[in-house]
Amino acid sequence: MSTFKVNLQMGLLEPVCYQPSPHCDDRPPGMLIDTIVIHGISLPPGEFGSTAIEDFFCGRLDSFSHPAYAAIAHLHVSAHLLIKRTGEIVQFVPFAKRAWHAGESFFKGRKQCNDFSIGIELEGVDALSYELVQYEYLAKVIHLLRQTYPMITRDRIIGHSDIAPSRKTDPGFAFDWAYLNGLLI
Repeated sequence: MSTFKVNLQMGLLEPVCYQPSPHCDDRPPGMLIDTIVIHGISLPPGEFGSTAIEDFFCGRLDSFSHPAYAAIAHLHVSAHLLIKRTGEIVQFVPFAKRAWHAGESFFKGRKQCNDFSIGIELEGVDALSYELVQYEYLAKVIHLLRQTYPMITRDRIIGHSDIAPSRKTDPGFAFDWAYLNGLLI
């Protein structure tokens, strides 16, 4: 998959798998999308390749299927997109809707970053390098989103740690910002 497009009527990236999440709502009236927040996630922690992230974002994570899930299964969390380590992309929330990815957050004088951002999760952990295919697809998606939402400037492509530094560390110190920026040229 190398050619993507945004279906503006549906707010979906095509062609990718769409698994609708109930963990979203409307953005505030008149709110423009001007930021992309990059996250890192793995479920179970430090493991890859299961459907647990999708289950978590769609509100169907079984709290008894892994000891780590008991503490999070009740949370209402989502992102617009997930890019798995294989490069597979899954969308959970249409871009026009507000995904619940940032939590308590602050960026450039504004609170509640979910209001004006698109959240992209990468399957990974802070201390482990992300896969090259993840960077390649992330760069393609960012390029397309910047064309679709021109208020997203280079300085508004940030990590979760940038908007919630006292709470979050993702996408982590192993995330190669220089490599991503090179792909965005």
